[in-house]
Amino acid sequence: MASVLDAPETPEDQGSREPSPYDESEMHQSFHLLIQEQSQGAVEEGLELQPQGPGAGAGAAGASAGNQQALLGPEGATAHSMATLRILASMPSRTIGRSRGAVISQYYNRTVRLRRRASRPQLRGLGRSARPSLRLYDLELDSTALAEEEKRVLLVKELQGLPVAQRDHVLRGMPLSLAEKRRLREEMRSPSRRPRGRPGLLGCCSRLRYACALASHDLGLGLLSGLQALVPWHYALKRIGGQFGSSVLSYFLFLKTLLAFNALLLLPLLALLVGVQAAFPPAPQGPAPTFTGLELLTGGGRFTDTVMYYGYYSNATLNQPCADPPDGGQCTPEAASLPYNMPLAYLFTMGTAFFITCFTLVYSMSHSFGESYRVGSALGAHAITVFCSWDHKVTQKRASRLQCDNIRTQLKELLAEWQLRRGHRSACGRLRRAAVLAFVWLLCLGITLGCTVAVYTFSEHMIEQSPVPADREGALLALPLVVCLLNLGAPYLYRGLAALERHDSPVLEVYVAVCRNLILKMVTLGILCYHWLGRRVAALQDQCWENFVGQELYRLMVLDFIFTLLDTLCGELLWRLISERRLGRGKPEFDIARNVLELIYGQTLTWLGALFSPLLPAVQIIKLLLLFYVKKTSLLANCQAPRRPWLASHMRTVFISLLCFPCFLGAAIFLCYAVWQVKPSSLCGPFRSLDSMYEAGKVWVRRLERAGPRVSWLPWVHRYLVENTFPVYLLSALLLAVIYLNIQVVKGQRKVIRLLKEQISNEGEDKIFLINKLHSVYERKERSGAGRTQEGAAPPARPADHRAA
Repeated sequence: MASVLDAPETPEDQGSREPSPYDESEMHQSFHLLIQEQSQGAVEEGLELQPQGPGAGAGAAGASAGNQQALLGPEGATAHSMATLRILASMPSRTIGRSRGAVISQYYNRTVRLRRRASRPQLRGLGRSARPSLRLYDLELDSTALAEEEKRVLLVKELQGLPVAQRDHVLRGMPLSLAEKRRLREEMRSPSRRPRGRPGLLGCCSRLRYACALASHDLGLGLLSGLQALVPWHYALKRIGGQFGSSVLSYFLFLKTLLAFNALLLLPLLALLVGVQAAFPPAPQGPAPTFTGLELLTGGGRFTDTVMYYGYYSNATLNQPCADPPDGGQCTPEAASLPYNMPLAYLFTMGTAFFITCFTLVYSMSHSFGESYRVGSALGAHAITVFCSWDHKVTQKRASRLQCDNIRTQLKELLAEWQLRRGHRSACGRLRRAAVLAFVWLLCLGITLGCTVAVYTFSEHMIEQSPVPADREGALLALPLVVCLLNLGAPYLYRGLAALERHDSPVLEVYVAVCRNLILKMVTLGILCYHWLGRRVAALQDQCWENFVGQELYRLMVLDFIFTLLDTLCGELLWRLISERRLGRGKPEFDIARNVLELIYGQTLTWLGALFSPLLPAVQIIKLLLLFYVKKTSLLANCQAPRRPWLASHMRTVFISLLCFPCFLGAAIFLCYAVWQVKPSSLCGPFRSLDSMYEAGKVWVRRLERAGPRVSWLPWVHRYLVENTFPVYLLSALLLAVIYLNIQVVKGQRKVIRLLKEQISNEGEDKIFLINKLHSVYERKERSGAGRTQEGAAPPARPADHRAA
């Protein structure tokens, strides 16, 4: 039975807010009135359909028995009576979405309200949901097609009166099929619907306007697809995600994120330091050494007296001629001018670049956290993936095959996660597993301790062998070579020991491997930082130790890249041949933990060396670009998809968190110690003849105080906002307060969502309870009606029988 929803316009609808759907009393009262109306209709219909005559009793009894049998349904399942089904058909959830007349009637009333409000109503006033509240609309049953056609005509007229943009918005939001929407659109543009007057001119203008709108829409879609094609590695990332899953894709997305971070760090350094110093080069200290090619590995030689390193930058002002004092002191410009001070620019540019990087890291981490752990996110959304993942705009065969592979991989990951949550272990199994984990962790920590002792011992040996002659510059590669060999071999030992653990979850296996590799690399970098600032500074008093630290970090980065290439091109190829031909296991899997930690390690080296080598981020960008294509080629040729698919929904958040807290925080502490505590070299760099790099700011403030009253506010800002620690504590407290408030808001939203889900479940149980009660009431009514019919159809007793009795 088709039902039509009639929503008449009322004065209260204009300018007023719709009542809350959680008004329990009104909802129950409306439902009670509906039950009474339907019950009265069912009683009247039953009285009209009762058969007359002597055979009516038997027929009614048979019909009652048939109805009782029909109520049981197939295989004993409970079926509902006709009156109950009528009430169910009248409910909004059964009406809207199944009856075109109801949808047309509802949107007709909405368009009427829109036209009465203003000439250009706001689009935000329109709700996209087509499911009204039961107490706001009156339900009437109409099975004729005439009423639906009348509503359609009225709806078309009202849609024609709306602006074009709002008309398309309303039509797009209707819960109708594409054929129905296309029919309504054709009826709006049909000649019979056009107003009278000059139809030819209006039709021509309308067609021209419609053609221009279509052309602009197609142009916008073309530009959008062109912009998407310009995104770096757009198709390559889609192919990797479809063939290998989100776990392997997370590595390449993280590499792309690091590329953006380095570009953001390099831009201010190029604009304010490298470019300015290249425009005003200092006087050469002597003849430049010849280029031998070894500089590409060691970073020394010809590269030493260039903008690559700290020692090349001058301590003079660059916008006026100034001769270096004979004693190596700092140039003194005119007191009334404010020239471009290179020491001040070097200090503040580095500080600004790292502050921007810190802000971007925190924002990226919070944004990634919001996407991965967003409130209300459903884990294992299998139905959404099955029914809503396909993009129907894809027409090319290559793109459709790629999208098909991507959806299949997503389904594998969702099913693997669902099966993982169902697994459990016994008590003995958990104890045995804990003992194995403890043993493996002890072995891994022992390997880490051995690597740390080896790095410290070799670094002390290198200090004893210093200084290295210029003709033996290749000996400087010894310490970076040892460090890179340990960083390459230890992860393979960790991976071999991890085979004893046999983790049930692939995610947990990756996290454990990441943790072990991170401990190794962070401890190694800690030993090297102590070696540079604690030992090398004292050993290189008569040399430019800042250049040595920058060159050491350059050597570590270059050798790490070379070992990564060798491991990727040769190691993975060799392991694939052994695995396929000797072991018969097929291609190996991509080691996510080891490769991700290589990226984090290289980025930490970049942050540590940016102060001593401003062009080190450019070297890191070149390294990441080459690494992407090398890793992609090796992945497609030598690796296969994970044998146990798993969903890497939180992997990017974990990677950025590790990049922020242990790595960037450690690099910031190292640089702050170098700026505040370590005495700069007196032979090179912009901070020569100063007790610390931070003293350049104090010198600038004293110069500003002598410059005049026009800039007297700048020393006040430096004194109370830079030197004073209270603003730092205040900003930290505000940041912690904001984080705490966001955490509480998220907790409150989770609690509200849980309560709403419980309320939805309770309302569903209430509906089931009411339907069962209605069903039992109608069963009793039918039984009582059948009993009265049988008593009325029984023959009266004879008088003779009464006399005999």
